[in-house]
Amino acid sequence: MNAVLHPRPCRVDAIDRQIIMAVQAGLPLVEQPWDAVAEQLGLDPDEVLERVAAMQAHGIIRRIGAVPNHYALGYRANGMSVWNVPDAMVAELGKRVGELEFVSHCYERPRHLPLWPYNLFAMVHGHNRDEVEAGVKEIASMLHGACRGHEVLYSTRILKKTGLRLQG
Repeated sequence: MNAVLHPRPCRVDAIDRQIIMAVQAGLPLVEQPWDAVAEQLGLDPDEVLERVAAMQAHGIIRRIGAVPNHYALGYRANGMSVWNVPDAMVAELGKRVGELEFVSHCYERPRHLPLWPYNLFAMVHGHNRDEVEAGVKEIASMLHGACRGHEVLYSTRILKKTGLRLQG
């Protein structure tokens, strides 16, 4: 995206709203999805890209990414592994854990002592619980002495996999 960003207010205007409405359920599955969005809305592709980049820069759009349905891909076991690691190391360790192929997302969350000492969260996917347990064991080995405890919270149902949606 080579769009030049021009200072814009943090408000969503009618065109921004049209762009959001057009893509909030997913980008078109074509080679040039932003061009297809621009064509659908009667806009120039560069304007669409510029507006999306500006909305990201202002925090109106937080991220654009793929949201796979792990169940449809055959991954029936999902466990949120939670780890108690030193706060000074959480960013470094989280980056390493997040790079593992069986981890879909990894992030820091605040502790809630004394009941909840965990500050590093990593969603581990597997075809079954044995694969999830093997992944958790690999993470534990990677964290080694930095880990002061962990748990695995298994998914029991599929929850909403979308962000906030604007209504027409």
